[in-house]
Amino acid sequence: MINTRTPDERQFLTSDNTELFYRYWPATSAGVTPKVIVLFHRGHEHSGRLQHIVDELAMPDTAFYAWDARGHGCSPGQRGYSPSLARSVQDVDEFVRFAAADSQASMEDVVVVAQSVGAVPAATWAHDYAPIIRGLVLASPAFKVKLYVPFARPGLALMHRLRGLFFVNSYVKGKYLTHDPERVESFNHDPLITRPIAVNILLDLYKTAERIVSDASAITLPVQMLVSGEDYVVHRQPQIDFYQRLRNPQKELHVLPGFYHDTLGEKERHLAFDKMREFIGTLYSKPAQRFDYSNEDRWSQGADTWRMLSGGPEPYSMDDIVYRGLRYGMKILGTQSAGVRLGFDTGFDSGSTLDYVYRNQPQGSSALGRLIDKNYLNSVGWKGIRQRKIHLQTLIQQAVVTLAEQGKTVRVVDVAAGHGRYVLDALEGETVVNEILLRDYSELNVSKGQEMIASRGMAGRARFEQGDAFNREELAALEPRPTLGIVSGLYELFPENTLVCNSLAGLAEAIEPGGILIYTGQPWHPQLKTIAWSLTSHKDGKAWVMRVRTQGEMDALVREAGFDKCAQLIDEWGIFTVSMAVRRAS
Repeated sequence: MINTRTPDERQFLTSDNTELFYRYWPATSAGVTPKVIVLFHRGHEHSGRLQHIVDELAMPDTAFYAWDARGHGCSPGQRGYSPSLARSVQDVDEFVRFAAADSQASMEDVVVVAQSVGAVPAATWAHDYAPIIRGLVLASPAFKVKLYVPFARPGLALMHRLRGLFFVNSYVKGKYLTHDPERVESFNHDPLITRPIAVNILLDLYKTAERIVSDASAITLPVQMLVSGEDYVVHRQPQIDFYQRLRNPQKELHVLPGFYHDTLGEKERHLAFDKMREFIGTLYSKPAQRFDYSNEDRWSQGADTWRMLSGGPEPYSMDDIVYRGLRYGMKILGTQSAGVRLGFDTGFDSGSTLDYVYRNQPQGSSALGRLIDKNYLNSVGWKGIRQRKIHLQTLIQQAVVTLAEQGKTVRVVDVAAGHGRYVLDALEGETVVNEILLRDYSELNVSKGQEMIASRGMAGRARFEQGDAFNREELAALEPRPTLGIVSGLYELFPENTLVCNSLAGLAEAIEPGGILIYTGQPWHPQLKTIAWSLTSHKDGKAWVMRVRTQGEMDALVREAGFDKCAQLIDEWGIFTVSMAVRRAS
């Protein structure tokens, strides 16, 4: 095929100051509304191999964007390397937002098309960030790569632990990707093809894909899936499992008989393009649809899981025996650990426990106790909490800079601050902050927080008072009105959305238009059952049962209250999010 549209070649700057190469195909004719399609290439490849997609979709009123992922094509970095898949997913978020802004379009005008390895960060982005885009097309997503060597994955994990970073060369040859001889030849001889892949990315790919496939119900976008019928590179069953769990009724699955892995580069690819063109055309032919989250606290996987965990394990079942044993062991041996003992005394979800986790200094009554404490503090949930603290501080400081640049007086309120450590750490050196008000329901937290303020010499501009984060009237009456509100680690402790809505409504009434809200979420957690059936909460020693809210649900509650989300960070395990939103004028 002759190229009908010529791209501009440009660079895009990520938040970690990496200049990624991308190609941009401007629309050649005007449409009624802006249309933007963002393309993500396969593993090993680059944006230059996506020219045919732009041509064959034949959408002249649509702008197309396609990058070279870091470590690929013309983008910088070691070939096949990224610091983590989480960093690559953040790149996806930033690039799509950039493409929308660059085209003077909204996110709702964007459709994302991703293939193979490129489809995994795209699907992860849809899960973790809940972007409000028009739709998502996934072609042969590499949710589980076929490794033909027995025990290859655990072997690679062991070698990674022993050797550190190394690279794995791809076994894939062009003849296993497509029946198109021209595509085979170009793949085999393209000097920009990246043959190796970093072992950390390969392992991250597996772990992340397992999480996303198992929790695909959190993705509520319209999705079309194109599955190759004879794929020698990736397994089909995870693709089917993923599709079946998607919740939006506007979804399509097409299995293309005889197709090899390069679905959009196959000899008979017009069959795939016909289906893709029809799906995208349907998305753009009617107003963007937003998923209805109004009943999520009753009718959702997160609500079902909370109810199941609240009921406890079946008596005398294996789970019952295992978790009884775990609780007994923690009470006998674990109390030699200062952290475990504190959890039993104040609740594992208490402000005191949280502050102990932040400090991350193993303590105990013996060498065994300190070892237990070290393992306790290194659990994935607590590591995620510490990363959440870092992300909170990052966005708090970013919000302060934004407000100061806009000439606004910076007045901060945290409505459930615990001991207040993360807020004070973030704001201690911020001279433009006029007032810091920390609030918490617990008298103990208030007392500890006041001591921390005094010890840092911040009593002149910071104060701590007792308050109810769910009392709408109390929050709405805050004086002076804050310009930066913070709520962290609170909402997942309560299953009902009515409480959350009251809290957010109070903050919306308190924060003036143009002010900023920073809020956290917990869209997924790998230890929900262990926590619910072995750890106690601050609520009179009752079980600590958390309510997972998808990022889409959490963002919808914030949006309904009157805020527009503008930024988000998430840890590498996909457990905790920190988001920033701006108060709308009306």
